[in-house]
Amino acid sequence: MASSLYSNAQHVDFESVLGMDDHGMVSMFEALVASGLRGFLGCPAIVYEDALVDFFENASVRSGVVISTVGGQLVEISEKLFAETFELPIDGLGDLSEMPKDAIFDARSIVSLSGEPISLSGRKNQMKMPFRLLCDIVAKAISVKAGAFNAITVEKFSLLTAVVCGVKMNWAKFLFGVLKKMVSARSKQAKGFAIQISVLLATFPSVEMGESSEFPASKILSKKTVLRFVSINDRDGAEEVTGAAKTKAVSKKRPAADIEAAGPKKKRTSKKKSISSISSLEMVAVAEEAVPVQQVAEPLDVEEPRCSSADAVDLIIQQVLDETQATDAPADTAEPAVTEEKHWFDLPYDDLVKQWEAERPVVTASDTEDDIATVDVAPAVGGQQGEEFVALHLHGSYEDQDGPNDQDSRRN
Repeated sequence: MASSLYSNAQHVDFESVLGMDDHGMVSMFEALVASGLRGFLGCPAIVYEDALVDFFENASVRSGVVISTVGGQLVEISEKLFAETFELPIDGLGDLSEMPKDAIFDARSIVSLSGEPISLSGRKNQMKMPFRLLCDIVAKAISVKAGAFNAITVEKFSLLTAVVCGVKMNWAKFLFGVLKKMVSARSKQAKGFAIQISVLLATFPSVEMGESSEFPASKILSKKTVLRFVSINDRDGAEEVTGAAKTKAVSKKRPAADIEAAGPKKKRTSKKKSISSISSLEMVAVAEEAVPVQQVAEPLDVEEPRCSSADAVDLIIQQVLDETQATDAPADTAEPAVTEEKHWFDLPYDDLVKQWEAERPVVTASDTEDDIATVDVAPAVGGQQGEEFVALHLHGSYEDQDGPNDQDSRRN
């Protein structure tokens, strides 16, 4: 179907668009007229589909001339015929690489929507609305590129610069070069110029053109379609800005699915006390209880008689003091492991004797009753039990120093 040859094409109804109320749009179309492109972009919109199919199936380039057969008749299209048919300028730049750099720089600011020079690797929504439309005309009707019409390319912007800045172009040479690429076997150039080729083939009297068909009105730029273009581009621009804002807002908040995928949920576990902690609590409870004198005396009668009762009492008092201080000390939040300590009465006999011998105090003649009587046992025991501890300690001391007879005389 020949319709595939102009699926992305665009044509201009100059009489309609030049009568618009939009000053910006009118100025842009006037620039196209001043460039010498009115005859090419505004020729009668008639298409001969059968003739177009024959032309592209049999076309080739020989000696710079496009040759083909249509309906069995030979047709030759030269650059001169091409220029004369559409009244194209033949003076000026024939190659876009010759486009002045200063003109491109000026055009970047002229077409800019923000006033800042646009990026040549950006999108056409950086441009004011009339130049967005001009960008479409350049892409679809002049250079005939397929797809990516919203992107700005160097070639597309160079053509736009020629129109906006009034740079003289040899449009006959440039556009005829595009036609030659269309019919070259190895070229990737998209096929187009459906209206223009139909007009060219109609200049050959011997060629049977077949029935003509009107070009789709939706592809012709008129007052109606230009207003529709503006409406669509305004809506798309607003949706693009809104979409970008939503994407930015969502990116601030991490989705729950991503959080779950990042790592498994941690389960709360209750911390149980270890056996060592329980044992330590039991030991503290035992230490807090006052040790009756009777219980202390019982092991004294069982143990080695060579060890005096005063030594045993000193050992027990020290043990009670140590355990009481451990109880009063602040608990460690980390709950370190408590090493179980053996009581003196749990020690083996030999170890107990050695411990007593090592800890046995040396009593000299200077030691007085007052010195011995000032032993402080208040932190460990109190009340009547404390007095019994002191009495027992004094009893033992007197027994060691004076013997049983002296002790009896003191009592009397």
